[in-house]
Amino acid sequence: MTVEELKNKISKPITKFTTGGFRPKNTLDESWIGKVFAYNEDEDIPLDKNGDQMFPLAQFYLPNLPYVHPSLKDTKLITVFVSAEWPECFEDMGDHWVIREYNNLENIQIKNIENSDSFINAFPLQAELDENDFPLWDGGGLTMEDEAEVLRLEKEGVIEDYFDITDHIYDHKIGGYPSFCQSGIGDADGFGEGFQFVFQIVSDYKANFNVVDGGSLMFAKNNDTSQWSLYYDFY
Repeated sequence: MTVEELKNKISKPITKFTTGGFRPKNTLDESWIGKVFAYNEDEDIPLDKNGDQMFPLAQFYLPNLPYVHPSLKDTKLITVFVSAEWPECFEDMGDHWVIREYNNLENIQIKNIENSDSFINAFPLQAELDENDFPLWDGGGLTMEDEAEVLRLEKEGVIEDYFDITDHIYDHKIGGYPSFCQSGIGDADGFGEGFQFVFQIVSDYKANFNVVDGGSLMFAKNNDTSQWSLYYDFY
């Protein structure tokens, strides 16, 4: 296998997001960090296990994004909420974090509601396509066969090391590979049997959002059960 063949095999497309930098219209077709304004008529900001409002963390409008993960092919809108108290990794959704997934926008209302205790700054997200997100070397999503191929190329002197031929995107993103800070758990069953990494929200200085110490919230979905799984790590 040549270097280009290997790169084509392991790279994945993503929609990556840049925080701020433009004037928002505050319409439904925008994506945001630190703000959620799209709700069904009977919905409000969810409460955590202590009865406190969660923080509105992100809102992603999918129809106009350049790339959408196959697990979201029928989804029009996603909103994400997190508690002030961090969940345990792989903790079931509900007590400390909530994802709301909408396949139909007919009953969506724009509600001007906020959690007054939230410290997360609201910014619109600018989306762009990146065709080549690569897995991190240490448990980032490479198969054993792919790792062996990289080591063969190194041994034969074709490449110096894996990082010379790949680039991992450490941003808010949909698709691609998770941005682990520590040794990774892959992008599939490490999140739970039948789960596949779908999107992540990273620590964001501009939005005043920090996952413990520069970490990332990484979300995976099980297409058979439609359940979500959450994993995070940090430096």
